[in-house]
Amino acid sequence: MSDKFQLLVKDVMARPITIAKSAFVSEALEKMLNEDVDPLIVTNNGAVIGTTSRAAIAETLGSRRSQTMKATSIHVANTVEEDFTSAYPDQGIDILVPLLQRYKLIVVLDSEHRLVGQVTAGDLLKVLRPPGGLLDVMEPVYTIQVEERAVHLRRRMLDGDIDRFIVEEDDSVLGIVTETDIAKALYAFKDIVEGTRQEFRIRNLLVRDIMSTPLITVDADTDVSDVIDLMLKKNISSVPIVESGGIVGIVTRNSLIQAL
Repeated sequence: MSDKFQLLVKDVMARPITIAKSAFVSEALEKMLNEDVDPLIVTNNGAVIGTTSRAAIAETLGSRRSQTMKATSIHVANTVEEDFTSAYPDQGIDILVPLLQRYKLIVVLDSEHRLVGQVTAGDLLKVLRPPGGLLDVMEPVYTIQVEERAVHLRRRMLDGDIDRFIVEEDDSVLGIVTETDIAKALYAFKDIVEGTRQEFRIRNLLVRDIMSTPLITVDADTDVSDVIDLMLKKNISSVPIVESGGIVGIVTRNSLIQAL
């Protein structure tokens, strides 16, 4: 791994994907889904002012203040998280590890503070792999029943700082539900349901209605590098780990970065 640390930020960074603060959250969410990126860099007159994420958009779309508004009329400015971090292209990639352990995205600026790139966990995991086995890099797994209301799911996410749940029906595993599923569902409902009925319809939305299937899992003895390759190929952010017929944990891009 020491040889990898001779690489520079410019060797692993990707092109920056941005959204103007004056854009609508519908545009931001569409760009996130089309570009498979989360969060997005938010700019104002070309300058970076923060980021916006699927979680922030879901929170804004689900708030009472915006319950009568369409997603096409809410501005990105309402979802901006101003706390972000940056790096320079000629710095060594060793500086990226502690930064990505705290932030989901690193903004890359040139010597004149112009935006030239970005680095996410996926970019770094292409060149750095944590030691040990899957059981060493997994996170606890949380479950939710398929008939649970989506508003209760969202509250559990916010209260517990949890961004994904395995969906079960009794003891059978059906799928997974994430912040992305919440954001997509709220976005869709806001554009097809009349304002006066939005809250009623959203409150009656079930986990079953928004979960993602099928669930991709790996055995506990699978090599960590193989799991990372699977996540990058499938553009997924997490993979549950199965041992002795049951799910014992989940590997996420964040848990892999924390293990570096």
